[in-house]
Amino acid sequence: MKKKYVFAGASQRMLGMFALPMKNEFANEVELCGVYDINPGRADYVAKRCEMPAFYDFDEMLNTVKPDVVLVTTVDAYHSDYIIRSLEAGCDVVTEKPMTIDAKRCKDILDAEKKSGHKVTVTFNYRYAPFTTKIKEIIDSGILGDVFSVHFEWLLDRNMSYGAHGTSYFRRWNSRMAKSGGLLVHKSTHHFDMINWWIGQKPMKVSAFGKLNLYGAEGSKKYADGMRGTNCRNCEFADKCQFYYKLSDFEKEFYAANEDKDGYIKDNCIYADDIDIYDTMSLNVSYDNGTMMTYSLNATCAYEGWRVAINGSKGRLEAFLPETGPEVNPVYDAIKFYDLQGNVTEYRVTKAKGGHGGGDVRLRKMLFLENVPDPMGHAAGTMAGAESIMIGAAANVSIKEGRIVDIWELLGE
Repeated sequence: MKKKYVFAGASQRMLGMFALPMKNEFANEVELCGVYDINPGRADYVAKRCEMPAFYDFDEMLNTVKPDVVLVTTVDAYHSDYIIRSLEAGCDVVTEKPMTIDAKRCKDILDAEKKSGHKVTVTFNYRYAPFTTKIKEIIDSGILGDVFSVHFEWLLDRNMSYGAHGTSYFRRWNSRMAKSGGLLVHKSTHHFDMINWWIGQKPMKVSAFGKLNLYGAEGSKKYADGMRGTNCRNCEFADKCQFYYKLSDFEKEFYAANEDKDGYIKDNCIYADDIDIYDTMSLNVSYDNGTMMTYSLNATCAYEGWRVAINGSKGRLEAFLPETGPEVNPVYDAIKFYDLQGNVTEYRVTKAKGGHGGGDVRLRKMLFLENVPDPMGHAAGTMAGAESIMIGAAANVSIKEGRIVDIWELLGE
């Protein structure tokens, strides 16, 4: 029997990751019954593309459709509101990561799920990628022994020839802390969840540092001779700015044509005065079984990718996954294990097709097909959602207050 789905939030990500694949690939399993957005223009666009009704009032959509599942793809700060209202209406929920952006909203979701008896699923697509799954398999095999420490570095690039993924966060809504919780919540949630899942431990305490170096008003003064505009398409410095961004035809039709309805501008200036998130971050995390993690995220780099080193009682695991730049291997990615006798074992993982290292395709199958086996525990619920976002939320508190933060004390648990 088909499940009835509705959407809270009409976005480019929602359309490409969920709505169109659900319409085209899972038509026998799901029924698309409605989309709601605060911007009626974007709701209408998605509704037309996916042949479902648009709604301009969320509660009206719930009352009219009576869906089985609500898929939440709004701006991060509003996830909790739509998750809780959906649970109270008797629906299960699938939400984009991060589940929410701070401790209070996180606790409210946990309480609402428990009270409602319905389920919240968090879409941690990186778990499903073959490369990250292989790391999980290696650790679970016991070859590392007890895990002592983790070093994890994530690089977001500023190179426009590669797409400048790191820079893109600073021209969108993500660059305002109140909307996203900063990159330590919006982006790093992916990474913290991977580590938590790999080692199977519970994060306990966090200390962190963060700084806005390249972007925002000060970045303009220091690195761009004071250049600053309102948005790229109308900027007098378009021919001089290394970060000039040209909207695609889709973005013009979907975002620019509808920005008068809610004020959201897709090509904001990366040197805007009100940018208040960090572009350079470093933190330490202690886990309940004694493992320690050092983590860094930098959104000003020359190329994009990540590397991890995990030290255990029986050896060391290293993995490097460049996503842009000259070191990208088009055929496979490698993981290396160093034992204590000087031997090195290399595991080669064939490149997977699809977004997030092949994770998006596999995640959709887990979400929309019935009875898919899950021996590795890929599927994630609210506790995984909480443990990942609370590392970032605690890090934000640590940066602001200059202290070590107890995650579960912050959460009130």
